[in-house]
Formats: sequence, C-alpha cells, structure tokens
Amino acid sequence: MGFMQALRNRWNSADTLVCVGLDPDPAKFPDAFVDDDDALFSFCRDIVDATAQYACAFKPQIAYFAAHNGGEAALQRLIAHINGSHPDVPVILDAKRGDIGSTAEQYATEAFERFGADAVTLNPYMGRDSADPFLQRFDRGCIFLCHTSNPGARDFQELDVGGEPLYQHIARTIAGEWNAAGNCALVVGATFPEELKVIRGIVGDMPLLIPGVGAQGGDVEAVVRNGATADGTGLMINSSRGILYASSGAGYAEAAADAARELRDAINRCR
Repeated sequence: MGFMQALRNRWNSADTLVCVGLDPDPAKFPDAFVDDDDALFSFCRDIVDATAQYACAFKPQIAYFAAHNGGEAALQRLIAHINGSHPDVPVILDAKRGDIGSTAEQYATEAFERFGADAVTLNPYMGRDSADPFLQRFDRGCIFLCHTSNPGARDFQELDVGGEPLYQHIARTIAGEWNAAGNCALVVGATFPEELKVIRGIVGDMPLLIPGVGAQGGDVEAVVRNGATADGTGLMINSSRGILYASSGAGYAEAAADAARELRDAINRCR
C-alpha cells in the first residue's frame, strides 16, 4: 500500500487528522532516562506506542536524532518499530531534502531504503530535477515546503513572481506539473490561516501537512475551517512538543496519549 492510501485509510478508519511529531530532546526527557544509553529510541518508542491509536501519521525529525552519537541508528530502529508494531500508521521523515539530481538520488535512498519512511519532506527551491528522484518513487509521499509556519516565512515565500506570491506559484506547480503520480503533498503552517485557505483553493484535495499548532500558536479551528477538504479530511495536523512533553513525570507516556487524544477531539469538533 502506498503512502497516500495509507494516510486516507487512517483518516477514515481511525477518525483522526493528528500527526505526532517526534522531535526528541534529551534535555526534556523524564528523569527515568537520565542514565539510559538508549534514551532516544526508548522514549520515542514509548510515545509511539501510547499515541498510535490517535495518529494519522508519525513524523520523526531527522536532526533531533542525527545530532547525537548513535542517533541515526536509533531512528532506523524507531521506524522499524513503527512499521512492525503499528503498520497502519505511515511514517513521514522530516528531512527537508533538496539538492542536485545525483545527490537527491542518495537522499531518496536514505529516506526510503535506509530509514524505511513512507514519505519525506522536501524543499522545492532547486527545481524539478532535484525532486524527480523522490517523485519517481510512486508509492512514497513527497511533501514539499510551500508556506511554512516560522516568522521568516514571509522573507521569500510571499515575494511576487509574475503576478502572484511565490508560495502560490509553488502550490500551483506542484499540484499540476509535479503531481502526475498523485504522490505529492504540501507543508503549510497553521500560523498563516489565510494563506492556507488560498493554497487549499489552488491544490484541491491534495493532502497538507500542517505544523505550528500548539507551541507555535496556530489555531485548530482556523486550520480546519481553511484547510480541510469537503469530506473533512485532507490534513495532517502536527503536534510535537505539546504531545512529547505533556508530562516530565513517571506518567509521561499516558500524558502524551491524553494530549494526542485531546488534540484529535478538538480537531474533530471543528470538522
């Protein structure tokens, strides 16, 4: 089963639009992990197992693993654990890759073969040839940056290019020319709800990955109102810190599950 079908199945069978972001920061781990040499894997595994029933996808951020000795091996093991224990929940590797074609080939191998991800986040700045090695993996998801959630998003993404903002040109190009296999999606920040509405109008039912809810201040109701498709799906609404660090005590996993369930319920009330 390809990424897009797996995602749609989760939207419908689990009735959830929550994407659980896995951005492990050992400085924020509960005290139980202080002397655990395998803390990156162990903590994330516990979060995954506690929240899987509420997740439409998991999104490990590669930098939070690669920054630590042995971190990439922990990431491999974590994705293998998700694929083995929660095979219905697709995995998005948040790597934001984008490079010349020959290098992109290696990054595609890294994401899909070394790590075993179902989808990967990508930067479209270098153009179509940098995206082709990913787009040609027809069963894998290619999730391109469009209008991101950070304050600096306006520095370049809203510049006029031929009569429209750059982010709209990106949305139109990817939804049209690049999406021949139907395996594309876009990253659109929850902190820019009006832009989200415009992008939904451009791309139709294309899935959108939405960071920025929770710690970054994005509003759930505005995201659903402006970004959901006619059937009330079409979104992967990501929360990382709000779920991962819901508690620093012994009940950290249960608290994470509660936070994921509460986010799911808040989203569903708006659908």
